[in-house]
Amino acid sequence: MKTEKAKKTLEKAKNSGSGFRKEFIEFINRGSVVDLAVGVAVGGAFTAIVNSLVNDIIMPIVGLVAGGVDFTGLAIRIPNFFGTGDEAVIAYGNFIQNVIQFLIIAWVIFMIIKAMNRINRKKDAKAEKEAKK
Repeated sequence: MKTEKAKKTLEKAKNSGSGFRKEFIEFINRGSVVDLAVGVAVGGAFTAIVNSLVNDIIMPIVGLVAGGVDFTGLAIRIPNFFGTGDEAVIAYGNFIQNVIQFLIIAWVIFMIIKAMNRINRKKDAKAEKEAKK
């Protein structure tokens, strides 16, 4: 995957400089750190898709079924009894939307992990079968 030039540059960087720098370079080059960075980037993009799905498709349908309720407008307004500033707004409709978004994301992650576990079980069974031969 890495070219020879990149490998030489990496080795040169590992062997020079302070211990902190060497340790940091080794940390960055671990596969799990790169996987984590990719996961965060994909997760951010996936979150935008789920937000749109919930806000633009699911919640209008749920609101229609619930009698034309616009969930984004659901709130409890508490007047300011002290005479200064604005009233307090508890936007529980937005909270409901966020709970639905969380449930969708959790379900998708569950399904992905379930599929990965199934694939890993098949690989393990195949490896055991080959090891017995």
